[in-house]
Amino acid sequence: MSNGVDQLLSFHQQALRVRDQRQQVLASNIANADTPNYKARDLDFKAALQGALSGSPAAGGVTLATTSPGHLAGKAGLSGNGGLLYRTPAQGSVDGNTVDIDAERAAFAENAVQYEFNLTRITSQIKSMLTSIQG
Repeated sequence: MSNGVDQLLSFHQQALRVRDQRQQVLASNIANADTPNYKARDLDFKAALQGALSGSPAAGGVTLATTSPGHLAGKAGLSGNGGLLYRTPAQGSVDGNTVDIDAERAAFAENAVQYEFNLTRITSQIKSMLTSIQG
C-alpha cells in the first residue's frame, strides 16, 4: 500500500526537492549580487528533475564514496557542481560579477510560485486519498 502512495506522490516530491535546491542557488546569487568576481549559477530544472526521477547521480547529485564497509551508501544533492550551470550575463560588469539582480528576483519569484504549485498538488492528492479511504 505504501509503495502505491510513494509512487503517486513521487513526482511532486522530487520536483519539490529540485525546486528547493534551485531556490537555494537563486538566493545565493541574490546574496552575492555585490561580490566582486561572483559568477551567477542556476540549475537546469528539467535535467535535474529527470535525473532525480531516474536516480541518476550525474544529473541529480553526486554519489558519495564509501571507503569502509561500515559506511552507508548515499547520494548528496547538488554538492560540488552537480547539475549547476553558470548563467550567461546579459551585460558585463567592471568587477566581474555576473548577477543580474532583476533576472534573479524574477527567477526566484517564478520558482517560488512553482514550488507552491507542487505543494498544492501534493495536498490535493492526499486529500483525495483521504476522501477515498473515509468513504
